[in-house]
Amino acid sequence: MSELRFTEDHEWLRTEADGSVTVGITAFAQNALGDVVFVQLPELKAYDKGAETATVESVKAASGVYMPLDGDVVETNPALESNPELVNEAPLGEGWFFRFKPTDALAVAKLLDQDAYDRLIKDHA
Repeated sequence: MSELRFTEDHEWLRTEADGSVTVGITAFAQNALGDVVFVQLPELKAYDKGAETATVESVKAASGVYMPLDGDVVETNPALESNPELVNEAPLGEGWFFRFKPTDALAVAKLLDQDAYDRLIKDHA
């Protein structure tokens, strides 16, 4: 498993062995949302960086999940359709949202590392 990268929108990214990138929301984000009751997953298609790709609804609010980089969504997590609570139970594991092939694979390394993300959420605390 490679090192996680993060966005300022509280998504995490992990590059897989096949070059695809798995995306989910961070523990900080799922904690802020509260109990997740519904997840709308993205279509398998190309998205531009910043496009809303998925929606998470909780008992508190609804929030978008945004495309961290330009690329093609190639897989979604079917387990979230019947078990949206996986987002709360395992946000960095089984609660992932989608996988995509980035247009620029090197761009992933330019996102926030763990230390930079920790500083970001410390400012929000």
